[in-house]
Formats: sequence, C-alpha cells, structure tokens
Amino acid sequence: MASSVFFRKPPSYFLLLALLITSSAAGNFHQDVYITWGNGRTKILDNGHLLTLSLDKYSGSGFQSKTQYLYGKFDMQLKLVPGNSAGTVTAFYVSINADLIFNFMHIDNIIDLRWHNAIALLQLSSQGAMHDEIDLEFLGNLSGDPCVLHTNVYSQGKGNREQQFYLWFDPSKHFHTYSVLWNPFYVDGIPIREFKDKESIGVAYPKSQAMRVYGSLWDAEDWATRGGLVKTDWSKEPFVAAFRNYTANGCSWPSSSCKADAWMWQQLDGAGLNKLRWAQKNYMIYNYCTDTKRFPQGPPPECSAR
Repeated sequence: MASSVFFRKPPSYFLLLALLITSSAAGNFHQDVYITWGNGRTKILDNGHLLTLSLDKYSGSGFQSKTQYLYGKFDMQLKLVPGNSAGTVTAFYVSINADLIFNFMHIDNIIDLRWHNAIALLQLSSQGAMHDEIDLEFLGNLSGDPCVLHTNVYSQGKGNREQQFYLWFDPSKHFHTYSVLWNPFYVDGIPIREFKDKESIGVAYPKSQAMRVYGSLWDAEDWATRGGLVKTDWSKEPFVAAFRNYTANGCSWPSSSCKADAWMWQQLDGAGLNKLRWAQKNYMIYNYCTDTKRFPQGPPPECSAR
C-alpha cells in the first residue's frame, strides 16, 4: 500500500457510538492487575497509570486483570515496540487461561502473516476446547513499513475468522486506543470490524464464558517474522511496550445483576457504518470471508448473513 494511503486521515463526520455501561473500572494498574510472569520485567509507573512490559533473550513478561467479565467494552492505550521489533509479540487480550495465548499464536492456517515482524494482541478468550476468544493482533514491521492489525474471533472453539488491516499511523510513536465491544472492534474510536450475534443461523457467539484481561510481551522468532526467516535482533534488547488508560466497562463476574442485552445488541449507527466502510475499503488487506482458496465450498455462514 502506498504511503499516501497508509497515512490517509479518517473523515471528520464520524460520530462515536454511545455506550450503555453496566459497571465501570477506570484503570489503575496497582489496583486492577496482577503481574503474572517476567521476574521484574513488568513495571508499574506514574502512580499506577502506566505499565511497561519488557523482553530480553531470557524472558518476556505479562500481567492479568484481577476481575473477570461476561460482557462489556474494553479499552487499552498501547505504544508498541519501536524500530526493528522482528520476532517479538506484544499482546493485550482477554482470557481465562493465559496459556491460551501461546497455543493460539502458533496456529498454522492464518494467511499472509509470514512477512511481519511483531504482533500486538487484544484478545478476549475463555478456557478449554470450546473456548471463546476475541482478539486484536498488531503485526509489527521493519522500520518504515506499515503495521498490520490482525483480528480474529473464536466462539465455542471455532475460529478461523481472520481479518487484517493496515493502520493509518505508526503505533510505536504515540499511544493509541484499541477497543473491543462485543459487536464492533475499534481503533481510536473508529470501528473497523463487526462480528454480530448470528446464533439464529447456527453460528456460536461468545457471550456465556467469563474472561480476564491479559497483556504480555514475548519472543516468537520461530514464526512471527516472515515465517521465522527473520530472527529477533537481540542487540536491540530490551524490547519495551507500554500500556496505559485501561478501562473495562461491563459486567464483572460473578454477579447476579449481569444483563447481556445492553452489550449484546449494540449496533453501529449510520455514521458508524460509514466509518466502518471507510476503514475496510482503505485499509483491509485480508478478509476470510472472501478467501475462496481457503474456503472452496463457500464462506462460513456468518459472512453472508445480514
């Protein structure tokens, strides 16, 4: 994609989708997360408002939220690893079992991933073979190349719903907000993808398994960059990614007052749909729904459902 398209600005008429909030947690990392691994490589700074993860040749690092959620909207501002981040994976996701991230990231059926350098992920996931998972992955780049945002949805253990986008900015220079509401996915408040509830046509929907929020930074040089051809340059260590302004607005678990409807049936308005079309027209580079080689018998049923 040409650089003139890569940095194209979004139209100004977009109106943000109004949200119903069942409960709200406005982030302080001291209060909201546990540091789960990394032996001191996770730092909480600025009175709890900034968290950094680091990776060196010995270990990465990670954290998880103290609270589980059934439904809601999750936001995190990320500033990704700058420069040559080949082989590294920065992750922001939601799951019950953090080990799922490592199993998930080694799948072998994703298209067009081999040439990318790094991955940053926003993932919602639950535990077990029938797990649910909603994720954003940021596939890094050699300096000057566009960053790729890779999205996927698992429901009742079924995934393979990848869509990929170029970002219209350099995610390593400044903080940007990445969000998941149970239907739309957002970048800086701009919807880029919807995955609607289509259980009426037999498509499972992630709405009944509680999830936690996780973040991690780790090495995946065996596959993350050009199928493993480009290895991590350890002369650049430590690699550092920063997180701030974490918010979780929704239904914490367990709670007898959880109401799914306010979250399950959020829809984009006309301005939001226009913005969605703009993002997909200008920045979508892969859509599983149109991959006839991958699905020669026809796309999955949710692709044609309205």
